[in-house]
Formats: sequence, C-alpha cells, structure tokens
Amino acid sequence: MQWRSLVLGLLLLRLGLHALLALLPALAPGLCLRLRLPFPFPPRSAALGHPGAARPLPGAGSSHWGSLRGGGGAAGRDEYETRYSAAFSPQLRARLRDAARGMFAFGYDSYMQHAFPSDELDPLHCCGRGPDRDDPSNLNINDVLGNYSLTLIDALDTLAVMGNSSEFQKAVKLVIDTVSFDKDSTVQVFEATIRVLGSLLSAHIIITDAKQPFGDMTIKDYDNELLHMAHDLAVRLLPAFENTKTGIPYPRVNLKKGVPPNSNNETCTAGAGSLLVEFGILSRLLGDSTFEWVARRAVKALWSLRSNNTGLLGNVVNIQTGHWVGKQSGLGAGSDSFYEYLLKSYILFGEKEDLEMFIDAYQNIQNHLRRGREACNEGEGDPPLYVNVNMFTGQLMNTWIDSLQAFFPGLQVLIGDVEDAICLHAFYYAIWKRYGALPERYNWQLQAPDVPFYPLRPELVESTYLLYQATKNPFYLHVGMDILQSLEKYTKAKCGYATLHHVVEKTKEDRMESFFLSETCKYLYLLFDEDNPVHKSGNKYMFTTEGHIVSVDERFRNSLWQDILPGEEDSTEKVKPNELKAVNFSSNCNRVPDERRYLLPLKSNYMRQIDRMVGLI
Repeated sequence: MQWRSLVLGLLLLRLGLHALLALLPALAPGLCLRLRLPFPFPPRSAALGHPGAARPLPGAGSSHWGSLRGGGGAAGRDEYETRYSAAFSPQLRARLRDAARGMFAFGYDSYMQHAFPSDELDPLHCCGRGPDRDDPSNLNINDVLGNYSLTLIDALDTLAVMGNSSEFQKAVKLVIDTVSFDKDSTVQVFEATIRVLGSLLSAHIIITDAKQPFGDMTIKDYDNELLHMAHDLAVRLLPAFENTKTGIPYPRVNLKKGVPPNSNNETCTAGAGSLLVEFGILSRLLGDSTFEWVARRAVKALWSLRSNNTGLLGNVVNIQTGHWVGKQSGLGAGSDSFYEYLLKSYILFGEKEDLEMFIDAYQNIQNHLRRGREACNEGEGDPPLYVNVNMFTGQLMNTWIDSLQAFFPGLQVLIGDVEDAICLHAFYYAIWKRYGALPERYNWQLQAPDVPFYPLRPELVESTYLLYQATKNPFYLHVGMDILQSLEKYTKAKCGYATLHHVVEKTKEDRMESFFLSETCKYLYLLFDEDNPVHKSGNKYMFTTEGHIVSVDERFRNSLWQDILPGEEDSTEKVKPNELKAVNFSSNCNRVPDERRYLLPLKSNYMRQIDRMVGLI
C-alpha cells in the first residue's frame, strides 16, 4: 500500500503545480512583460518550454522563442502544442519578413561593397573571392567560381521578389555592362547552368513580363541582352555534350577552350541529369531545340542505365562506358536534383515522358529507400526515413543522410504526398533544433554529424516554405522563425553571413556561397510575406533547383526538340496538370483535412519520437 500513497502524493503535487502555474499571471502580471524581449533576436536564455531543455547541447536550437510565443506552457497543454500552436499575428509576420529582407540586404550590400566584381564574398575578411588559379584541382572553389560576378547574377530575381525595382534595374545593367563569359575558366556544367544560366533566364522573364507583378522591373531600351548572354553561356557549355559515347555530358568545361584535355570521364547523376529545365527554357525562348535536346538525351541515357532489379540509379557514372562507378542510390548529394527535375520538367513543359519517369522513380524510391512505419501520423514503429542503398540490391550502404536531402519534403508537396513530407521535414528540423544548423552529413545511427560544416544551404527552408503553402499550418512559421534566428545568431559575420565550419563548435569559414542570397533568404522572405506577388498576382510560378522563379505559361508548352528525334512523337504527348493528382501515391493532399490546419502537423508523440531519435531529448 505504501507505493499507492507515494503515487497519490506525486499526483496531488503535480495538480498543485499546475494550479500554481495557472495562477501565476494573476499573481505576477509583470512577469510576462519582463520575459517579452525585443524583436527580432532575443537571447536563447529567454527560452521557455523547450522539449530538449533537460539535456542542453552546444548550439541546441529553438529554445529562444518563448517570449514571442507568449511565454511558458499552459496547464494541461502538451509542451509541443504550447510551443508551436500559438497564432502568428500579422505584425509578427511583418517583422519576420522585414528581418529576412534585412538579412538579404546585409549580405547583398556587403558583397557589392567589398567583393564585386568577384564571384563570392569572404564575409570574415570583407573581400572578394574568385577561381583558385594556383590550384586547378581545388574543385570546391573552381567548379562554382567562373570569374563572372556569380553572386550578383545569382541574386537578380531575389531583388525582384523583394520588390526592389531600383536595385534590380541597377544590377541588371551592371551584369549587361560588366559580365563576359569569354573567360579562361573551367567550371562545372551543372553549377554554371543552375546558378548563372537559370538566373539570367529568370531575370529576362521578369523584365519582359507584360503584367509586371513585382512592380516596374522593366529596363529602358532592354534588347533581350540577358537572353543573349544566356545563349552565349549555353553555347560555351555545349562541348561538354560532345564526344561522349553515352550522351551523358562531361562534368566540366572551359568557357573559352571547351572540354579540357584528360578530362574526368566520371560524373554524378544530378550533375548530368539536372540541366533540362534551364536548357529547355532557353530552347523554347530562342526557338532552337539544340539545348533541350542534348539535356533530354542525357536524362534518357541515365534512365536507361537504371537497375533492372530495383529500378534505382547510382550516383556516379562513367560517361563513356555507362558503368556505374558509384552504386549508392539516395536522395542527397549526387542524386537529388535529378528526381526534382523529372517532375519540374513535366510541370513546365508538359511532356508525358517526364511524368512517367518521375512516377516510376518515385515508386522505386518508396519501395527501396524508405524505412520506418507505413504512415507518417499514425501507427507503431520508427519514423519514416529515406536511406542510402545499393542500387542493384536495395541493401543499406551506410547510416548517414546529408543536408541536401532536406529538399525532398518540398518535392513531395509538389506531388501531393504531404503526409510523408510532414514526417521527413520534422526529422530534419529536429536536427536543426539540436545544432542550430544542418550538418552537411548526419549519422542517424550515431546521432552525430559525420561532416560537421554548414554552408548556409537552403533546402530545409525551401521545404518549410512549400509545406506552409500546402497546409497553411502556423507550425511552419515557427520553424522559419527558428531558422532565421539561428542564421542570425551563428552565421552573421562582419561583412555578411559565413559558412559554419563546425555546427557544434559554431566556428566559421570565410565563405558566403551565392545560393544564400538566391535561395535561403528568398524562401525565408516568401514564407513570411503572405501578400507577395508570387502568391497573389495570379501568375503561376515554379522554382528551379537554385530557387530562381520561372512563370509557368503556355509558351513553354510548345515542343521543339522532337524535330531532331523523328519517330518519338508519342513521347511528346502532353499531360494535363490535373492528371498528376490521379497518380496512386501513398498519400495525397486530401489526407490533410481542414480541421488539422491549426493543430500540429505531426502528433506530439511522433514529434517527441523524432527528437529522441536525433539525440535532442
């Protein structure tokens, strides 16, 4: 009987504590005022109700919004509901929107003041960075930096999205007047395509849009210069597609001399198979099928090499032999945007074969890469997770995932598999909460980073934005607020925002990659800007893999490339956009009912399970 008395005593003590908490506002009305710290970035010591507070870790994120969310937990409410279910006022959203715009402005202005016309900004030493001429093997730098003012070009459409017409017009004129691609620079075809070619095309589309939804972004006496520049760059990339026995392009090309002698014959699936959106847009704007055709040929070549057993693709292939050098099949580095562009090419161009390939690929991913319980928000078992497997056997190859995979929930939103997207996003967000950033590679078995740096990547923000657009659940505004805080707290430097060298120690590297301005800041801004023309203008937009906006309209539905491939007429059959909804995926948008909109997107017990899985609690 003694244990019963003990349990009863503990129960009465707990009830008493709840009653005391409920009376605190009346007993001490000034308490909330003392805790209500000034926006936008209160110190983390102001935290209330953080689920991981019992086990603090260096840089454990998201323990800092108690003051903005109305203080600590209310009696009888689940800690997750208390923390995430608070409504977002229009005033708070406006302040967060302005904070995201200020973040972009600080990074952009710092680049223009200290780095332009160099490719990137070194935010710690306040200087510019270009290609590493002394070490051509330094691919981490030279694959991206082509000595063509990369950061300025990559940021063009972000200026437009934020409504800064004067700076957009100034930046476009600077690009037209100062940038040339006649450079002795060897760059990665993929990076030049998504960062430079894609941005030039996006800005050109914005300038020539008769509706001008973002304000007056027209350029006086504009004569399609950005389109001509895009054409010039694409022509310089074309040699990568020549002299390959498979049609899969070389990974690198010299902008002046073509493919370098003794060039590497190995390329990654994403790098070779994610060129179709930009090359296709260019072809359809110019009326020249060449560019789309070479990109489609590469996609088809990769697709033909998938495993007969699993239907999966590897991550590294020999462009001459078609032999898979890297047999890992996953959703992260080396593979990610290949799947993304199968779907986005269909959305933009309406080609039936793109949709068919994507459906097949997605089903094989679900069959062989997905682990955990069948349903995201019900049932027993481990949380759903997508792992890296052998493309031929489907057997697990390692126990890590990388930060690039955080794009996948956003892709799942586009196909209507919102329930699965909710679960996978929650997993990456839990990692962010623990470190205040996403390590480049995280070992889910060891609950620790394998590769601990964070180069300001946008993928988690992108998925957060798309999930909010799909569900309108305030939870994702809280997530975005958390990410904004972490970036400001840990990555802000003297002249911009810096790569985190180590997500635990919070040491910095002197580099601000261009995608921070083109994607990370843009998605954060759009998350909080409910009235942005992207959402309200009536135009339909799609984001490229570099976050550049492209209007989805009929002019991109006119096929040109099949004239080079006679006999493939059936492959160009158009699919109506609503046909995608009929695909029998594991779930769809209709599984998220309206009554759940202001509840947690994932039940508290499952959120707690994921937090425990990553070592947060």
